[in-house]
Amino acid sequence: MLGMYRVVMDSNLNPLCNLPPAQRFQIMSFLSMMWTTIFCAMAGTWIWYGELIVGHLLVALGFVVTGITFRRANSTATYRDQPRKDGTARYDDVWGA
Repeated sequence: MLGMYRVVMDSNLNPLCNLPPAQRFQIMSFLSMMWTTIFCAMAGTWIWYGELIVGHLLVALGFVVTGITFRRANSTATYRDQPRKDGTARYDDVWGA
């Protein structure tokens, strides 16, 4: 159980470890706020069955967003990192320096 917790919550072990620390913190903060909102919405709607279903859908949506975030963070290569076929840089220097 502790290992599963660390894989999700420890930003040095989860797929966000490839990102710079500041960006890692921002994404982990967003995910924590998202999960807090989901659980608070579920706790506030437990009396009504229809809202309970909405709560379960929110949890499922939370898992989807977290999975997509981790999957995108795991691939560090971007369009800019791939050189053109002629060997030149993908983007020219905007300032001309």
